[in-house]
Amino acid sequence: MAAKKKLKSGPKQYHLRVELQGIEPPVWRSIWVEDQMSLGQLHHILQAAMGWTDAHLHEFTVDGRAYAIPHPEDDPKRPLIDERKIRLGDILTVGLCFDYHYDFGDNWHHTIQVEEVLPLDQPNGSGYVEAGERACPPEDCGGAGCYQDYLELRDEEPDCEEVASFLQWAGEDFDPNRFDRHAANAALQRMAWNRWGIQ
Repeated sequence: MAAKKKLKSGPKQYHLRVELQGIEPPVWRSIWVEDQMSLGQLHHILQAAMGWTDAHLHEFTVDGRAYAIPHPEDDPKRPLIDERKIRLGDILTVGLCFDYHYDFGDNWHHTIQVEEVLPLDQPNGSGYVEAGERACPPEDCGGAGCYQDYLELRDEEPDCEEVASFLQWAGEDFDPNRFDRHAANAALQRMAWNRWGIQ
């Protein structure tokens, strides 16, 4: 593992590898983000890069600390740090691995590793998806175990009733092997132009 280090002053960009846990073959993305972005913005970047629809709650865990958008009904014994107030440049270092948990019902866990930190000449605030493989599972499909069962049935018995039922629900054009990097980057550009929904 590479040693943790921080660059000297000046804008920086982070190269992150994101992998959805519990799925084989893996669903992964390689993305670039900027040091002045917040963890809240990273949430939106991950949603677009992976292909989620932001329909559920989420939480980051970094070095044992939980980050999300706090709510008055949160457990006081487990305080959440406001992700919107945390800049990536303040917490990310090369070699760091952390967790992004999306949808507390289906329990999608994403392992994120900081692979590289480089100087950034011209910040643009949008993030960038460099590469990736395979489609994001459909929302509310039951989690990694249920989706993995579908993938295996699709390979072994593509014409069975269970596969047909899944496609009827997920959409007949759903292809687990398809990932559209250009569409993901277009979504990131739109979010940046709209200032990430910040008024």
